[in-house]
Amino acid sequence: MSHYVYIITNKNNTVLYIGVTNDLDERIKGHKLKTYPRSFTARYNCNKLVYFEEFDSSVEASTREKRFKKWNRAWKINLIEEMNPSWSNLSDNWNLDLSRSRLK
Repeated sequence: MSHYVYIITNKNNTVLYIGVTNDLDERIKGHKLKTYPRSFTARYNCNKLVYFEEFDSSVEASTREKRFKKWNRAWKINLIEEMNPSWSNLSDNWNLDLSRSRLK
C-alpha cells in the first residue's frame, strides 16, 4: 500500500496545507467536498493539489510530513515550484467522483 505526503492550497496560492494519507484520491476528494466543514482546509478553501510524494511505508510518509511542517514557507514554495512551476491543480485530470466521499 502506498502512502502520500501532499500539499494543497487555495485558489490564490496564499495558504499551504501539508497532509499525509494512504488514499490520495479519497483525501483530495474530501478536501474538495469539504467533508469536514470546520477543518482548516475547509475554512481556508484549500482544495488545489500542488505537490505530492509517494512512500512505501506510513512511517516514511509521516516522517516526511513532520519535516515539511517545520520548513519555512520559502522552502515549501521552492519544493512546489520544482515539481509544479505553474502551481497547476495536479488532481484536475483524475476523474474523481465528487458526488460522495468515503471519508465520513
